[in-house]
Amino acid sequence: MEHTPMIITSRQNAQVSLACKLGEKKHRQSEKMFRFDGVKLFCEAVQRGVELCFILVDETLATGVDAKARELYGIGICDAGCRILYLSHELFVKISDENAPEGIICVAKYIDKFHKIATIDSSNEELARILSPDGGRALLCESLRDPGNVGTVIRTAFAFGFDWLIFSGDCADLYNPKVLRGAMGTLFSQRILRVDDLSAAIGMMRASGRRVYAAALDESAARLGSFAFGRADCAVIGNEGHGLSRDVLDACDASVFIPMTGDAESLNASVAAAVLMWEMCRND
Repeated sequence: MEHTPMIITSRQNAQVSLACKLGEKKHRQSEKMFRFDGVKLFCEAVQRGVELCFILVDETLATGVDAKARELYGIGICDAGCRILYLSHELFVKISDENAPEGIICVAKYIDKFHKIATIDSSNEELARILSPDGGRALLCESLRDPGNVGTVIRTAFAFGFDWLIFSGDCADLYNPKVLRGAMGTLFSQRILRVDDLSAAIGMMRASGRRVYAAALDESAARLGSFAFGRADCAVIGNEGHGLSRDVLDACDASVFIPMTGDAESLNASVAAAVLMWEMCRND
């Protein structure tokens, strides 16, 4: 006889309560765990080897979730490799981050194998390698606060084959639900370094032989497309409203601007990042 799973109806359940708390950054950081909704992200996480702690499934949608995952990715709910809890539809809708919940919420451990946090220290051999030309192609971002922009930058960097994204510590939390949605699963694969001092990181990069260009419109800025980026060259994107700080501008080799027509003052930060990344890869 097939076993009928217990249906959870209370938000006080320990796992349900934890999943709800992970909507806040302070709880994600203290638990070193994060949550995400949807069939695609579930399948991408399983494929990329993300360590899932448990999953919550809407008991009224469970069959459809399993069928969709198998049809699109050849992965079923049972492939999660973790505990599966079934929730009543009413409870699931209340705790989901989605406007139209697909019926599955995953809770996973932080992805330390892809995402690193570093204090700038020249004696740190791993950090020195990442920042050197041996670390591969990299884009730097300062103070990107909008989670949607951060997610889009991650997705674009992965699409263009960037080896590293380097974020200042005050960029949006990588595990924010909006970042996860914007990145569309690429957060589970893209290597990301968060540093406490971006200008110092730029100094290390230049000392290792890289050229670093600030995306900024100033008198000496070169027009994008007027020169060829080398594979070791990097660019830095600034805050959505204020651009790059003076410390970061001064730390770079030079500035580059994206030509625009009309009365537009600037591009969205994630769009500017995409244009720069395309140009950096154009001569490959």
